[in-house]
Amino acid sequence: MSQVRAGILGTGHSYPQGILTNADLENIVDTTDEWITTRTGIKQRRKAAPGEYTSQFAAQASREALERAGMDPMEIDLILCATVTPDQILPSTACLIQAQLGAHKAAAMDIVAACSGFVYGLSLADAMIRGGQVKNVLVIGAEILTRYVDYTDRATCVLFGDGAGAAVVGPTEGDRGILAAKIRSDGRYEEQLYAPGGGTKGGFTAETIARGDHFFKMKGNEVFKVAVRSMSEISRDVLCQANLKTDDIDLFIPHQANQRITDAVSNMLGVDQSHVYSNIAMHGNTSSASIPIGLDECVETGRVKTGDIVLLSSFGGGFTWGSLVMRW
Repeated sequence: MSQVRAGILGTGHSYPQGILTNADLENIVDTTDEWITTRTGIKQRRKAAPGEYTSQFAAQASREALERAGMDPMEIDLILCATVTPDQILPSTACLIQAQLGAHKAAAMDIVAACSGFVYGLSLADAMIRGGQVKNVLVIGAEILTRYVDYTDRATCVLFGDGAGAAVVGPTEGDRGILAAKIRSDGRYEEQLYAPGGGTKGGFTAETIARGDHFFKMKGNEVFKVAVRSMSEISRDVLCQANLKTDDIDLFIPHQANQRITDAVSNMLGVDQSHVYSNIAMHGNTSSASIPIGLDECVETGRVKTGDIVLLSSFGGGFTWGSLVMRW
């Protein structure tokens, strides 16, 4: 009896209508369009309006993914929402999404793995489907990062944007589906990319707010070096597990952190630039949402076709990183 293989059955994405351009940022902080573009590749990013929240965009992306999969919300057994910007501390954003969708038969929980969250979610969904514990899983990456950006820090405020992407994962037929997946983390790098305020350690007081402890803080040069090395190594690992070579890759969607990171990783792997997808110019870094947004854009534009070998690779605060390869 052959083992069940899990694959993506439908995708969707959603983001705010509000746009924050580099020209807008020139009026907020000491920066220029040229400075931002040269160092990051970003030209604009989506920005949620007051009153908009993470689960709204996650639910919109999920409805689109369910429709493309031809599936009713009640057919979902598990909802995994990757986010570092939840609606609230309790309950999980995944539970709030479940209520909005009417997916009342599903278990629901959040994954906190920063920018690697969507790949973490796909890896977990794959393992649980192959193990027979669940059949259909809704995996979401959703963030409103602009609420945690310090607009006096030009090194970080130019990077982040808002949005959500989702994928329905379920059993596939033939040789389609996830071929290999691997996730890693190393908490020793905590202070390279973190937000210390708001938890039981740092608290949430007038003093921590005044210090800006709830804002993202990053040591960019250190993050760049570890990200390029880690994403390259783990991508090679999953290709090896799947008995594939770099030349077999039809589409490479890395986490959209910085165009220089994307270029460095693809060069280290030897992936032809024509096979690398980048949307960072239009969306910025949307953390866990970046890969599913990119994947759905590729679906919508026909960039990915049945039978294509698709490689995903991510890196985020923690540090966390992961990679996954699948046959579409």
